Amino acid sequence: MMHATPERALGPSPTFFVDADRQRRNLAEFHRKEQTLAEAYHKNRPLCFNAAAFQRTHPAKAANGHKDADVTLPAPLILGVADGVSQIEDFGIDASKLPRELLRVCEQLARRQLIPDVANEDPYRGPTPLLRSAFEHTRSLGSLTVVLAIMDNSTKIHGKRHPMIAIVTVGDCELLILRRLQGKMSRLESICHTEMQRIDGHAQTPLQIARVDERIDEAFDDSITIEVIERGSAVHCVSAYEGDILVMGSDGVFDNLFLDEITALCNAFLPPGQSPLAEAHLSALAQEIVRACHGKTRPGPNGQYPDAPIGRGGKKDDTSVVVAEVVQWTSAHERRWAPPRALSGRPPAPWGLFARLEGCCAALGYESDEEGEGFEA
Repeated sequence: MMHATPERALGPSPTFFVDADRQRRNLAEFHRKEQTLAEAYHKNRPLCFNAAAFQRTHPAKAANGHKDADVTLPAPLILGVADGVSQIEDFGIDASKLPRELLRVCEQLARRQLIPDVANEDPYRGPTPLLRSAFEHTRSLGSLTVVLAIMDNSTKIHGKRHPMIAIVTVGDCELLILRRLQGKMSRLESICHTEMQRIDGHAQTPLQIARVDERIDEAFDDSITIEVIERGSAVHCVSAYEGDILVMGSDGVFDNLFLDEITALCNAFLPPGQSPLAEAHLSALAQEIVRACHGKTRPGPNGQYPDAPIGRGGKKDDTSVVVAEVVQWTSAHERRWAPPRALSGRPPAPWGLFARLEGCCAALGYESDEEGEGFEA
């Protein structure tokens, strides 16, 4: 990991494109499949996200004419942060185009696959297949890191609904899940945190989803990125409960703020005993997280730079964050978000090119009779 000197912050630094050979050598190290189950979910009703997003280019980068290539997706059944690789701009490629297109397609897939209690002809088969399908339906050039959080209401335990949050990451965007473990009036505590995937541990060379031409990598073709998604992505599935809080962001967030600092901000801005939370609370928290990240790159009253995960003085970077609360899925969500045909009870038209791959639980190696839990996709 790169560290700033004690005297000054890490200045504006680009994320570098990582060629195909270097990415392939690291896939086995980065690949993760993890599932965390908590106590049985008794309410038997579908859940979704109430989310707010905020992003801002660091003032030092904006002063140099830098274009923000971060993109966020705060939707009821899928959340996302995608961070475009800035070095792509040196080759005349808009670094924000592929991140925008990828998250747009992810949202379209979520509308077709994740609406609760609808017999979709194109079923949801897990976070990795969804991300792969989304990439296969994009056309833009670019390179990016990404984290997605998907609300899966299809999982059942002992025949009863058990909503799960399926998380897939490629690169150095991260996600943190907080829960009030000691009751509704207790403080939020961390229950899940994803890890960064960086080649040789270098802050400027994360694992990437890419599509480039001969200007950048003559050996590149889309099959390389499919391999990165399927063999290099990190997947986590976590039980979802009303009131859970998700914080997901680009490396500009998690390079600058320690997890306990993010948790403290969440406890300061999200009062206990109020669920669902007002969107204004979530929005204010998202803005404060970005402000705190940029504050790490300025010296304090004593002239010293603050400590940060990447080193004293942090990193001047684009910073984007999505903050979400897990809430009950309602008919209002369905009216606003479900495809028209799904509302009528008929399945949406199939997308014929979608890969028919394993579901979330099956992808993690959980058989249907694992420990007598009776998983059903």
